[in-house]
Amino acid sequence: MTLARPCICPMIVGKGNDQVAMTSKFESREDIAVVRNYGNLLVDLATIVPDGMVCFFTSYAYMESVVASWYEQGIIDSIQKRKLLFIETPDAADTSLILYKYAKACETGRGALLLSVARGKVSEGVDFDHHYGRAVVMLGIPYVYTLSKILKARLEYLRDQFQIRENDFLTFDAMRHAAQCVGRVLRGKTDYGIMIFADKRYARADKRGKLPKWIQEHLKDSTCNLSTEEAIQLSKRFLRQMAQPFTREDQLGISLLTLEQLQSEEMKKKVEEKSQQL
Repeated sequence: MTLARPCICPMIVGKGNDQVAMTSKFESREDIAVVRNYGNLLVDLATIVPDGMVCFFTSYAYMESVVASWYEQGIIDSIQKRKLLFIETPDAADTSLILYKYAKACETGRGALLLSVARGKVSEGVDFDHHYGRAVVMLGIPYVYTLSKILKARLEYLRDQFQIRENDFLTFDAMRHAAQCVGRVLRGKTDYGIMIFADKRYARADKRGKLPKWIQEHLKDSTCNLSTEEAIQLSKRFLRQMAQPFTREDQLGISLLTLEQLQSEEMKKKVEEKSQQL
């Protein structure tokens, strides 16, 4: 993907400011320090990110558990001082109303934070372009429910027919869904957004290597194990850079073709070849 400016800012946040590792692994889900660090990350981001923000959880059960803890810790109150808070539900009608209200909050300049679930309605078919999504946070790795009989049959088929190991397929599937979630914020060449993978496991080679190339190109080694404070400083710098004037002329010859390039013989040949194929 050819871009005229670095409008994607992906990063992996692996620890909080107290150096406690961030992860949604089953044995760490009830850890108060991990839940608190996730909450502090959202509070700090809500302070600096304009307009809309989206946060994805791995499941509805995990989201309910974390939000309940955030109420007790006062994190929900801190978020609501900065942005309006909306939470996705399994009910389709409720979710449609939530998305309408979220869009209104972004349009009026009040700003909003939407808590949703990977593999849910919001992650599959809703775009958060421009001011509707300036930052997206993926809390944990969205592995599929492994006790499903359909999934077990699929894994068995892949193992027998193609010698694909179960763990490799599950990791690939989880990374695909994580990329689908964070990709909701970038819907055009003039758009920009911050993409945060909040789990230390994303920094591992087997996880990071399965992310799409367009994300890997912008994901540097120096941004693969950040603390909350480091992520906030990087986000501030990125948003300041994106706030600079950017016109259509800046894109010509880079992400958009100039008139001379369109009229060149090489381009005419390409157009003719395409039309013949159709």
